[in-house]
Amino acid sequence: MITTNMHELMQIVSGEHADPHHVLGMHDVTFEKEELTVVRVFNPSAAAVEVFNPEKPNELYTMELEHKMGFFTVVLPRQKHYRYKLRFTGHDGNVWEAWDSYSFAPAISEMDLHLFGQGTHYEIYNKLGATPMTLDGVKGVLFGVWAPNAKRISVVGDFNDWNGLRNPMRSLGSSGVWELFIPGLKNYDRYKFEISSHTGGFFHKSDPYAFFAELRPDTSSMVYDISGYAWGDYHWMEKRNKKNPLDGPVNIYEFHAGSWRKVAEDGWRFMSWPEITKELIPYVKDMGYTHIELMPVVEHPFDGSWGYQVTGYYATTSRYGNPKEFMDFVDACHQNDIGVIMDWVPAHFPKDAHGLAWFDGTRLYEHDDPKQGEHPDWGTLIFNYGRNEVKNFLIANALFWINQYHIDGLRVDAVASMLYLDYGKEYGQWVPNKYGGRENIDAVEFMKHMNSVLLGAHPHVLMIAEESTAWTGVTRPAEHDGLGFSLKWNMGWMNDFLEYMAKDSVHRKHHHHNLTFSMVYAYSEKYILALSHDEVVHGKGSLVNKMPGDTWQKMANLRAAFGYMMGHPGKKLLFMGGEFAQFDEWSEARTLDWFLLDEFEHHRQMKAFVKDINHLYLKEKALWQKDFDGDGFRWINCHDNERSIVSFYRVSEKRRRSKADQAALGSSFEYLVFICNFTPCPHLDYRVGLPAFGKYTEVLNSDAEQYGGSGIINPGTLVVEDYLCDGLKHSVSIKLPPLGVVVLKFGKP
Repeated sequence: MITTNMHELMQIVSGEHADPHHVLGMHDVTFEKEELTVVRVFNPSAAAVEVFNPEKPNELYTMELEHKMGFFTVVLPRQKHYRYKLRFTGHDGNVWEAWDSYSFAPAISEMDLHLFGQGTHYEIYNKLGATPMTLDGVKGVLFGVWAPNAKRISVVGDFNDWNGLRNPMRSLGSSGVWELFIPGLKNYDRYKFEISSHTGGFFHKSDPYAFFAELRPDTSSMVYDISGYAWGDYHWMEKRNKKNPLDGPVNIYEFHAGSWRKVAEDGWRFMSWPEITKELIPYVKDMGYTHIELMPVVEHPFDGSWGYQVTGYYATTSRYGNPKEFMDFVDACHQNDIGVIMDWVPAHFPKDAHGLAWFDGTRLYEHDDPKQGEHPDWGTLIFNYGRNEVKNFLIANALFWINQYHIDGLRVDAVASMLYLDYGKEYGQWVPNKYGGRENIDAVEFMKHMNSVLLGAHPHVLMIAEESTAWTGVTRPAEHDGLGFSLKWNMGWMNDFLEYMAKDSVHRKHHHHNLTFSMVYAYSEKYILALSHDEVVHGKGSLVNKMPGDTWQKMANLRAAFGYMMGHPGKKLLFMGGEFAQFDEWSEARTLDWFLLDEFEHHRQMKAFVKDINHLYLKEKALWQKDFDGDGFRWINCHDNERSIVSFYRVSEKRRRSKADQAALGSSFEYLVFICNFTPCPHLDYRVGLPAFGKYTEVLNSDAEQYGGSGIINPGTLVVEDYLCDGLKHSVSIKLPPLGVVVLKFGKP
């Protein structure tokens, strides 16, 4: 009688064999010079097992129990290997059939492993994780996981009663990758990886590459087939592939899906993606925004992290629906000419036991040395950017959202924490680089690599850095020794400007530099001006409550702030709630205060102002055509600190017009002139210099009565005089309202 090698049999039944396919499944053997075929099966839940060819279902071969733990064997005459099925009879008498996972050859190729080891397998998510596929005509799921220091790994789930002995994976050698094809699984089947470590014991981990997961507090990954979605955004994608968004308007509405609106009639639950699609997209389109920026919508365990402590980098969070419902949302945005940007967090990850931390019993995704691998302030772990497989995980993830979900850009969170080894650390808490410096050389190379690959494949996708230091070259191409990002948040402008606006108007003249200094460095990078969620949490108060004065002055100040921001060079971002001057500080735990729009006129007026200035931005090329060109902006007067007034103009190339129109206008450019008064003192005869002689019309006035202002406006066509003012040959006298911004347009409105 043929018996299985006892050592290997015991490794199988004890769950310690690193290559179960070597023992289990169908194998050719020679016994006493006789050519035979043996089939081996291990299933602790089975009392009896039969083998049969699905094409000959009545020819069953009964397997013999070789070990009481559930190890079965049958010896057949030598024959060509075929795809066989197993018929199990459980100890309770139940009968079920299944294809044998251990009859399939590896589906992860040597080339896959080679590229992954190099850090250049940019579609590794199709091999690792849980990939629904048809293998040799059999439908199932290919499971793959990188865990080079594990002793044994099994796939566990509802389908095998979470028994780690049932579906052990095979190790693919020195690559550190383990794989197993399990037939018959379907969407929403729950699973984890059971990992046995060399240090002893075993533990369960969620799948780092899972496409979907359970709703917290449960932590299982779920099988989900994201393929086959019928996208309807062809025209958007065609336009995106041809046009650089930096040459056009970018005005972003920053959005937290869990708190924009909650469903009051259903216990204040989260809105689902179908509900968000129905309500958010018309709102954003009506308000005149060009993009929605999603605070992280990938899987995370703790609501209070706002999604910035990620456990499922490839999984849309189940809080709002399934992956294809999220695709529906992105598709609908595109069909309504709205771009979608996602916040992405490659800087750090949490220590939750089911996540990436200590993944295979060792510090795999993080550094060995806590001085390199931990953020003491955040209580999170830092990715080891020097490890190829970790870089591959992250770069493939960035591409995944662009390729699979048609995302139009990634806002990369906490870039400064990646760049500096001593970020948030005291003396003795960090390790210098090999040159003795504080720069994280591996992280710098990672960002260069990532941006080169992603923007090389998708040159018109936005890669946006949230970077708060003076690191040079953040938006310079990687080949020119930059980091290669498309845009950088202008944190310096934000800090200076909000500090200025928070001052009582009588003191602003002493802080005039806070208003004007940003233009000294405005063209050193490609900037976004961001008034983000970070400015309205943790005791900082809402935007409107940062403004001094009574309610009228607060509203006037905020309108003036928005007006100045819109005129300043750089793309724009505003966090939700700011557009209608929510008074309460934002919290992820509650909905925005939409009731303010029902009960108070001044909130409706603020929303109307933001809508109008957004649409002015969309309409006027001068506000975005030359954002990164010094010729697109000129101060008229930036020195009037005593009255806290600044004036400037924005420039664009003229649209095509008839020669007669061009001759009448007398200029090859179009101008928008901004005059900003940051005190409550009106000036009813304020003279301002103008860039060209001709007709000027007031196209926006933040003090208009429909916005809740005092109504000091400049109707009709303004009379321009050949009168020297502000160093310019031509000027005009206007009514400059209190705490107001006036926008004049040169030529036809």
